[in-house]
Amino acid sequence: MPGSAGSRDILSDDQADARAKIVELLTQAYWMEIETVMSYIANSTNPDGVRAQEVVRSLAADVAEELGHAQLFAKRIKELYGTVPGSKAFAASQDALQPPADSLDIEYVIRGVIDAERGAIRHYTRLIAATEGIDPVTQDMLTTILADEQNHLRTFEGFLREYQQS
Repeated sequence: MPGSAGSRDILSDDQADARAKIVELLTQAYWMEIETVMSYIANSTNPDGVRAQEVVRSLAADVAEELGHAQLFAKRIKELYGTVPGSKAFAASQDALQPPADSLDIEYVIRGVIDAERGAIRHYTRLIAATEGIDPVTQDMLTTILADEQNHLRTFEGFLREYQQS
């Protein structure tokens, strides 16, 4: 049950509306990360060919990091008096991350990762703005996760440039 601490405390009763909005955005972020984990597992397993191996290795390594982000979001949802949803609440939305029909089409995979990372960056930036001045703990967590996503984006933009030059 939320506490009765001062009105500026995100856990106070008078911050219930702001807290509910933040929990809603965190839940969306949680699902984005869970879906990314599923797609990264598929896209780090399905590709064939020598040229795909560096991308496959990078995606495989990113699975643990993205799962860690989902766990952080889940923990924060709970800390804000929310409930972490179960699998029946999941609805896939990342069309660009679906595995390509051709297991040699690694550029398709790279473009899908770039699209997903840009979506995450947009959402986390929105969440950072929503927490401004009312939830510094969530904002700090998001800033760290945002840096991870920007790093992933930069890595995959580099992969794309390399594939476009060959």
